[in-house]
Amino acid sequence: MAVAVDRPEVARPSPLLRPAVKEALTGWLFALPWIIGFLVFTAGPMLYSLYTSFTKYNITTDPQWIGLDNYTSLFADDRFYKGLQNTFWMVIFKTPLVVVIAIAMALLLATDVPGGKFFRTVFYLPNVLAGVAAVFLWQWILAPNGLFNRFLSIFHIPSVGWFTDPAWTKPALVVMGMWWIGSNVLIYLAGIKGIPQDLYEAAALDGAVGWNKIRYITLPLLSPTIFFQVVTGIIGTFQIFTTAFIITSAGGGNPGEGGPGQSLLFYVLYLYSRAFGKVGVGFQMGYASAMAWVLFIIILAITGIQLWASKKWVYYESS
Repeated sequence: MAVAVDRPEVARPSPLLRPAVKEALTGWLFALPWIIGFLVFTAGPMLYSLYTSFTKYNITTDPQWIGLDNYTSLFADDRFYKGLQNTFWMVIFKTPLVVVIAIAMALLLATDVPGGKFFRTVFYLPNVLAGVAAVFLWQWILAPNGLFNRFLSIFHIPSVGWFTDPAWTKPALVVMGMWWIGSNVLIYLAGIKGIPQDLYEAAALDGAVGWNKIRYITLPLLSPTIFFQVVTGIIGTFQIFTTAFIITSAGGGNPGEGGPGQSLLFYVLYLYSRAFGKVGVGFQMGYASAMAWVLFIIILAITGIQLWASKKWVYYESS
């Protein structure tokens, strides 16, 4: 008959790292490539540009410390204020228009109609076309003898100098901006599709139809998406550059002049001209860096105001 013998348990060596510490180190290890890239290609250049904003620097020579001279010269520069004026015009008029049109198109695409997927693809296709090619296309469409003015002539409407008349250059850019609205439409469409259908069914039982459903259900639950689009849209509009640069350069003009009557002299275009163009003597990198930091502060302040105001109108559905 076998007798069970109790054997003393052998003490196992304790792990070198606790599971929580090991998990944290693993996460930091996987994030390390991004952290290195951020420090080298983003944080490092930002800090260096902050330093150069207090110097006289033209790339070919060592920076010379001049203190606040760049900033004092900047706030006495008429073109600085003109660039801000033109940029704020685009922010004020383009951003709300894009939001309203994109939401309206998303609501149409959200309805279950035959060919809905086809139209979603059609709306997004213009975003596939490169920005420079699209600008040249719209220059042809809005040329004095272009397609749009020929269409107006059918109704005996005088042709418009879209890129030659200072009064029409910025509205022309707003019209061009609608070309890339497809990405905004798809984001709003995704937000609409994420709204629970039982809320609409409950509203229908209470007698809500049409606009009342949109006003009391769709828009409140879509408000986080609208907030995101407004914030990113304003930031993107403050950095408008490509379209203005190509349009002012296409006719052999100096981008630093900003087209007819300086109507296309946007902030970033003027910043680029100070850094790489023909304004002043040499490459004024210190001056351009000061402009970049002023723009950063403006965008930061406006974003902060939006974050504060969002508490009053953005609705986050509780789980």
